[in-house]
Amino acid sequence: MPKQAKVDAKFPEIFLKTLSGEALMLGQPSQGQWQMLVVYRGLHCPICKKYLSQLNDMKVDFDKMKVQIIAVSTDPEEKAKKLSSELGLDFDVAYGLGIDQARDLGLYISSPLDSAETDQPFAEPGLFFIRPDGGLHFSEISSAPFCRPDLEMIKMGIGVIQEKDYPPRGIG
Repeated sequence: MPKQAKVDAKFPEIFLKTLSGEALMLGQPSQGQWQMLVVYRGLHCPICKKYLSQLNDMKVDFDKMKVQIIAVSTDPEEKAKKLSSELGLDFDVAYGLGIDQARDLGLYISSPLDSAETDQPFAEPGLFFIRPDGGLHFSEISSAPFCRPDLEMIKMGIGVIQEKDYPPRGIG
């Protein structure tokens, strides 16, 4: 049975390793935290690098909002390490999301255009915002690298959710 991520439902259980070596269950925020899971295309994507760099620059703001940031891709560990090192990322980076797991989350899957791009199918971008109770509050899924939610708008929206107890939308 697919584990499709559904708004206002428990986020699917997917276990991955992070670059720090710990096992992590996606959608299970640290105690009292919210979790923002950002799926990026992989080391080969210059737009992903720009987006993750912007997110890294905003990390202090998200920390103040008690939002745990996790970036994940279908890349293997060595590519995830290279990307994290190159960008100086200061948040958790998980790796090895399986194509079937990505599909279960509702992500689009692309094949490389050529061997210069990458050497395996990969997930297109997605952003999932998960409540402290493990329920999915909102998500944004894209079929192209240049269609991503504006991080300043996401930060503003998270503030509204937290301050006004704004409910999940799109469930009825």
